[in-house]
Amino acid sequence: MAKSIAVLGLGKYGRSLADSLYSMGMDTLVVDMDPELVRAYSDRSTTAITADLRNESEVKELGLKNMDAVIVCIGSSLEPSIMSVNVAKELGVPRVIAKVSSERMASILLRVGADNVINPEEEMGIRSARKLVSPSFLEYFELDKELCLVEVKVKERWIGKSMKELDFRKQYRANVVSVREDEVRWSFVDPDKPLRDNSVLLIMTDKKNLKNLSFSG
Repeated sequence: MAKSIAVLGLGKYGRSLADSLYSMGMDTLVVDMDPELVRAYSDRSTTAITADLRNESEVKELGLKNMDAVIVCIGSSLEPSIMSVNVAKELGVPRVIAKVSSERMASILLRVGADNVINPEEEMGIRSARKLVSPSFLEYFELDKELCLVEVKVKERWIGKSMKELDFRKQYRANVVSVREDEVRWSFVDPDKPLRDNSVLLIMTDKKNLKNLSFSG
């Protein structure tokens, strides 16, 4: 079953995140104050709602209690970020992540209940460095201090072999979460289906195991 994730705020980062989550088959709720932005995302999300995230009653009416995760993407404005984080945690959302623009903002949002904070500019530097380590890394996403997700182009030695044949989890100490071919939407992994030369894998692994993927040839 696809996870339900709410993206609150459709700035540049929120739009990029919402597009990525929806393309990966997630059940996405997007929310913003700008009705034109919301209309633009009516067919690029599961649900798109116009709401003032500074208003407690409007935030409570979004149905966030049904979400597996809420990502607050209003890094330049503290008031709606505090309100959104606070309400989401009060409603029992298991994971609330907030975009921040400073250490002070991060400290405040963690105090009001955010489970994790994201500083996109800081993370962009980390992602760029990881991608430079290996040309096969298309994208890099940090999940926490230990875990990460990487998009990896299929290695030459993997082509024509299935996940079962590669014994991927044992060989590389990593889990293949999804696979994409011909730049279409991500799909579940068929353990018996051979990989093609245009396959891209979405892999979850411990950061210390990245070298196993970087230099696996």
